[in-house]
Amino acid sequence: MTEASTHSATTERRAPARAGGPLAILGLALLAAGAAKLVRYPEATPLLTGVLILVALLILVGLYTVQPNQGIVAAAFGSYSGTDRGVGLRWLPFWMARRKISLRVRNMTSETLKVNDRRGNPIEIAANIVWRVEQPAQALYDVEDYLAFVRIQVETAIREVARQYGYDSHEEGELSLQSDSETVGAVLKEDLQTRVGVAGLVVDEAHLMHLAYAPEIAGSMLRRQQAEAILAARRKIVLGAVDMVESALGALAERGVVHMDDDRRAAMVSNLLVVLCADREPTPVVNTGTLYG
Repeated sequence: MTEASTHSATTERRAPARAGGPLAILGLALLAAGAAKLVRYPEATPLLTGVLILVALLILVGLYTVQPNQGIVAAAFGSYSGTDRGVGLRWLPFWMARRKISLRVRNMTSETLKVNDRRGNPIEIAANIVWRVEQPAQALYDVEDYLAFVRIQVETAIREVARQYGYDSHEEGELSLQSDSETVGAVLKEDLQTRVGVAGLVVDEAHLMHLAYAPEIAGSMLRRQQAEAILAARRKIVLGAVDMVESALGALAERGVVHMDDDRRAAMVSNLLVVLCADREPTPVVNTGTLYG
């Protein structure tokens, strides 16, 4: 059961915030008036002077600043009151607690993890994640620590995606971590978005940053890749040699340069294939007799 199914998500709404400029002027004016009255008439109407100063301080205490791409989550008496996304000098009643949260895009590179790929081979993998907070109230109230939550979910998603693909492809059309990084990144992004959506977070990008076989099998895997490369090259060489021999025999027969029976034709094919497919330079032999001698 996922965390999203155990409780209802916090519903984002606007906080009852106001522009702080006019209230700052009002608070300073009341404070100045109270201070002036206290200095000029220290014994007259002390209650009124105290009220002016108290109201001024309560107004000034409610002032705060909000930077671009920053949110203020307000709560009153333990209950969520709303989110203020305004910019500049802002004001909320003094009894409302305020928590700042950044809405800027964040970049995170995961630790290098050791996991098993689809074939069970141990590999090392790491990813770069670009994410941001979309719903501040959910990030603060629906999970214990949204920063730690992201780190854990990134690691979990990388392990899950790595198990779906092999390090490299062994069959035509098979997706692999090495050759299909864009596709794997898209799958990782989708899987991670599903996991962190409960915290009001959005994943903008996900890319693999590091991919390698684990040290204990890196040597054997390198030899296997070299063997596969040699086999693939040999396969191309043989196919090309067969095409060349076929073309040579066809040209000789068409032009009537030489007439050969089946045995001599087979011998010529064998010799040509040996020359064309050998991994070393052939040693020429000059035949000073007849073709059949």
